[in-house]
Amino acid sequence: MEKLQIWAHPWWVNLLALIPFITYAAFRGRRSPLNWRQLTALAIFAAAFGFVEGAVVVYLRAATGLLPGYMGTLSELQHSSTGYRQDQSISQFPQSLLTIEVYREAATMIMLVSVTILAASSTSAWWAAFLWLFALWDIAYYAGLWLTIRWPASLTDLDVLFLIPVPWIAQIWFPLMVSALTVLAIALSHSGRARQS
Repeated sequence: MEKLQIWAHPWWVNLLALIPFITYAAFRGRRSPLNWRQLTALAIFAAAFGFVEGAVVVYLRAATGLLPGYMGTLSELQHSSTGYRQDQSISQFPQSLLTIEVYREAATMIMLVSVTILAASSTSAWWAAFLWLFALWDIAYYAGLWLTIRWPASLTDLDVLFLIPVPWIAQIWFPLMVSALTVLAIALSHSGRARQS
């Protein structure tokens, strides 16, 4: 288990911690830009897409030889994948797969934005929908990885969050905290408005 690291790298990634607070402040006391049906549909999509993204990472690790035990059963794989270091393994990826991974990340963002535009009809609704969708997708991604290969083993495991424009590196607790607080901020602001109506 690694020691808790407060800061993500590069430094500006730490600014993401402000998103839940800005989101709550922006939507508190205003009419809800999304209804519960929209939020539920977005959550279902986010959960499924997050699992698919996790599966892609499992396949990438297997393809690059960074996932011991993948030829066995899922149970065997879960027991053999301990000690994996995502932050170090990125340097072992072939350049061709790393390039494809950058394109996949860009495609993922395009897909999330596209679903946001389909689900919402105004700028404030797009913002709320995208943050809700992104945060739940992120949580589902880590849940999918843990359910399949038992990674991350702890909240202090380092991860490469994104590669665009440079690798973003942080311990797992950081993106999970930002995502969970973002979901909470949107849910609380939505609930508060629902009670006022």
